[in-house]
Amino acid sequence: MNGSGIAIGDIVSVLKEKGLFVSLSQPEGAAGLDTPLAGCTFDSREVKPGYLFFAKGIHFHPRYLTSAVEAGAACYVANEQLADELKDLPAARSCLGIVVTDVRLAMAAIPPVFYDHPDRDLTIVGVTGTKGKSSTTVMLRTILKAEHRSAGIMGSILNDDGIENFEAFNTTPEAPELWRHLDNCRKAGHKAMLLEVSSQALKYNRVLGVPFSIACFTNISRDHISPVEHRDFADYLASKLRIFERCHTAVVNLGTDHLDEVMAAAKQAERVVTIGVEHPEADACATNIHSDETDAVFTLTLSPALSETAGEPQTVEVKLGMPGTFNVENALTAIACARIMGVPMECILEGLLHVHVPGRMDMIRSKDGQVIGIVDFAHNKYSYEAIFGYVHQEYPEHTIVSIFGARGDKAQERRHECPEVASRYSDLMILSEEDPAHEDVLALCEEVASHLPAGANYEIQVDRELAAKRAFEYARGHRPAVVLLLAKGAETHQQRGDNFVTVKSDMELAKEFIEG
Repeated sequence: MNGSGIAIGDIVSVLKEKGLFVSLSQPEGAAGLDTPLAGCTFDSREVKPGYLFFAKGIHFHPRYLTSAVEAGAACYVANEQLADELKDLPAARSCLGIVVTDVRLAMAAIPPVFYDHPDRDLTIVGVTGTKGKSSTTVMLRTILKAEHRSAGIMGSILNDDGIENFEAFNTTPEAPELWRHLDNCRKAGHKAMLLEVSSQALKYNRVLGVPFSIACFTNISRDHISPVEHRDFADYLASKLRIFERCHTAVVNLGTDHLDEVMAAAKQAERVVTIGVEHPEADACATNIHSDETDAVFTLTLSPALSETAGEPQTVEVKLGMPGTFNVENALTAIACARIMGVPMECILEGLLHVHVPGRMDMIRSKDGQVIGIVDFAHNKYSYEAIFGYVHQEYPEHTIVSIFGARGDKAQERRHECPEVASRYSDLMILSEEDPAHEDVLALCEEVASHLPAGANYEIQVDRELAAKRAFEYARGHRPAVVLLLAKGAETHQQRGDNFVTVKSDMELAKEFIEG
């Protein structure tokens, strides 16, 4: 069906069934209930003739509805308060309006019907956690590829549904976008969709109604605490745990903090599978871990629940094609998902051997081998401790130079937690642009600097390209050295205000400046 044959009246029926419908405003000359819909969106810039437009958000401006109607919207959906504010707008007096109790719940309820339930034809894997979502989904996709099984992927690195392929700007999109991607995934012939699921997506119902075949919980630590995200850690954790509300199989890392709460929530699933490093009771356990500059090697033991040998545990040696012992937990989660999906161990081993996660532990070395650049998405205390700990252990005699900043508008705890960790290991810190959004870059860098301990060696260079140039210049003068370019990963944009401006990626900068 994919939208064809779905009329406005069908949407009204869905809303009534869900208890969301309040009333209908049908001005003279407006579309009728039998009018077929061509699409649905919350972005007025994307509206085309015959679209349903969701009027949502605390910052919604009346001009958005005007723009949507001018673009040909057949109807709009709004909550009671906003509908009352818009009722005298010329656009509202010429367009069919559907009033609902909660527009976000309506945004979650309508798209599955509009796209004829693509979830019924897909294995949907959701991964949440403070750290490791991207690495886990990319690892799983690489494993599936080794078995010649295609899958879509959506997250903070890439959105690729088989039809649309583009760099991501948000970890998890709003519900209308998400369901469009699920529909594209089905149209492309994929049998699975791998989703990074953010705490904001869970809190604000972007994935409400998405049936997760597998829901994974990688870890939890304080993050995203701010006036515009989560009011406190309890809210953050509660939001994360919502991933288990509608899933068949839960995968839980036994090494996570707040394990009791996580396991209690995971029991909502029909089945619980566990993973863990040095946790022999886990269904997928890693021991004897060794890491060098390019790989991590470990012994994997699978319980009979995941083993290929019926009723018996299975032990194999795994070589992960990326360094860092902290990546082993992500690999275990991907392995557990793959076994749940019936992937043979030989394909799992092949996939992990050749895995590459863009912008995660990406390394480049100078021709003389004395300067190493590492690009990583590390952007919170948990991930900072992991990567700085790895570099300190792997390169104990090297000078360490780090480039980082602070994201504007949100995640305010990072502004003092990240510099505290970085200062313990860095010989020089260069504070620079890191998605300032609506805040001043220099002011952000100065705020970060104010949390550095007395005597810390730092510089401020708000231009990230110049910051990278300075970092490698310093490194060449203090070799052997490691330059850490943090928080941006493989991204090729900076958020400035409401715009995402194209810039050179950190790896492009590393390649440009590593030799001088």
